[in-house]
Amino acid sequence: MHLGALFIASHVLTSGSVRETARRFQLSPSTVSTAIHNLETELAMTLTERASGELATLIASGRVLEGLEPIMAAIGELGQWAGHDGAGIDEAWASRIPVKIVTMERFLEVADQGSINRAARRLRLGQPQLSLQLANLEKFLSHRLFERQAQGSVLTEEGRRAYQIFMAISQAWNDLKSSADERYRRTARSLRIGSIIPTGSESWVARCLGSLVSEWNVRRNNNAISLVSMTADDLREALKSGRIDVAILDSVFGLESFRHRELLQTDMVVIAPPDSTETSVADLVASHAICMPSPRTGLGHAAMAFSYERAPNRRLRGQDITAADSLPVIVDLVANHGYVSFLGRVSAMPIADKVRIVDLDEHLPMSYHVAFNHRKAAADACTVIIEAAARITSETVTRTIRPTDAGARETAA
Repeated sequence: MHLGALFIASHVLTSGSVRETARRFQLSPSTVSTAIHNLETELAMTLTERASGELATLIASGRVLEGLEPIMAAIGELGQWAGHDGAGIDEAWASRIPVKIVTMERFLEVADQGSINRAARRLRLGQPQLSLQLANLEKFLSHRLFERQAQGSVLTEEGRRAYQIFMAISQAWNDLKSSADERYRRTARSLRIGSIIPTGSESWVARCLGSLVSEWNVRRNNNAISLVSMTADDLREALKSGRIDVAILDSVFGLESFRHRELLQTDMVVIAPPDSTETSVADLVASHAICMPSPRTGLGHAAMAFSYERAPNRRLRGQDITAADSLPVIVDLVANHGYVSFLGRVSAMPIADKVRIVDLDEHLPMSYHVAFNHRKAAADACTVIIEAAARITSETVTRTIRPTDAGARETAA
């Protein structure tokens, strides 16, 4: 990482704008974008994101800015020493400093060892390569940093000043990097579990995940658990990209290359307002607005297909169908605002005190699955999830679902 790139990235995080930074430093936007990208890569964390074409800084950027403050102060001191102070630091010069942090650390090693040869051996570099890097550093700073003597290399007065500046930069950078390294180790160890969005804390999905975390921690497993909820489409993409290790979802379409096991079977039902009186699905959808999960979920896709096939009227095909990927919002719309929706029976039963559950005219089976990658920890977590699902659903809706047998069907690519 160059000092100039750190100076650029710091200004981007402060101003929140790539283009403003590029104009201010007379650089191309691509150069500025590369600087912030390199910093994110070095620190193994996302600091910015694009939203509607604009750059947005994330919460983590504030902590990084604090960590960069000693480096920015040292760059200012370096500019004064190199004659680029003026009324303030010469930003155009600072943004183009070509000195790499690794070069500074090699300078510090030579100073500590008092010998280019000894430092080269410790760094496992060729002596000519290290000598050339030091010569280029002296050329850039326009100061002689070492006196070459028979007994080794001794810092000049200017070299001692450079040592103080570079040491401050190295220590601050190592502090930032050590935090990043620890984040990386935690991420590498963590087991990332993704699930469809629960209807609430009482839902079987939420209870399964709660049981998983509790049992996992009691066993003092080396892999910490990280949880996230998404739609079925997003879960598939996250599993394929490696962002999650395990996915609880209502469709395994497109996951042929992953192992998956069936969690439970249920059937689709309609949930209606508690004070509604209609007894048929046709009457319910004719009298109430509809909100259902979007087709990006397995449930939403099945509900939409059911609606189109069995009731191809304007209401089920028009704009008064609201799609929502938040099941708690759907439940609230049904319970408190007169909407109707579709759910799996196993998800509807825990909220039976809030909504009416109405059977469809014919049985429409549904199944939930857990898909996982080839990490042993992922397979272990799936076993716990399957056991929890069987236990929880048998406790609450024994007569309405059919949990899979104890072995559960497993499919491998």
